[in-house]
Amino acid sequence: MAASGYISPVDESLEFTSDPPDASLVARAQEGDMHAFNQLVQRYQRQVYYVAFRMLGDSHLAEDVAQETFLRAYRGLSRFRGGSLKAWLLRIASNACHDVFRSRRGRQDLSLDSLMEEREAPWASPDPSPEEEAVSGELGREIQRGLLALPRDQRMVLILVDVEGMSYEEAAEAVGIPPGTLRSRLSRARAKLRDHLLQKRELLPPSFRHQ
Repeated sequence: MAASGYISPVDESLEFTSDPPDASLVARAQEGDMHAFNQLVQRYQRQVYYVAFRMLGDSHLAEDVAQETFLRAYRGLSRFRGGSLKAWLLRIASNACHDVFRSRRGRQDLSLDSLMEEREAPWASPDPSPEEEAVSGELGREIQRGLLALPRDQRMVLILVDVEGMSYEEAAEAVGIPPGTLRSRLSRARAKLRDHLLQKRELLPPSFRHQ
């Protein structure tokens, strides 16, 4: 099965010996080259995982979404007609996240605090000082709380643009909306997250506390 070559999105040991363009790998994968498809998985698995994590707030669910994203991508690869592969994959991931929300409808959500206590936050920096670790950890959790408090459509566009660094056009393609709609959602999301963080002003870097 195609998924047999899929590596967990938290695998830190991946190394690449070459860097062929996406279009070349896609063309080879569409002809049945599993090595080419696995290279695409390795290239984008962490990005897919972290988008899902920030949307869902749960690392186990995010891993499930990442697995499902690449299964759907493999099954639908023959229908990919070019453009941004990253946007195409993140659109699949976005749909998979919405499927998770639908499947959990009516169930009580776990608290963010309990989730964060179980697992290391993905924004943790390497080898921080004790003070930096405390501040960045608290700020990281507060940012994630702010993200999870946003409406889902606003949350996704903010993650894609402000966290993942996608252009407006690429992010709009990923969520399937016009760029103008994306800009409007992003503006509202930024304002809400800013207001959320200003309630925890003491966690912000000094240069931001009085702005």
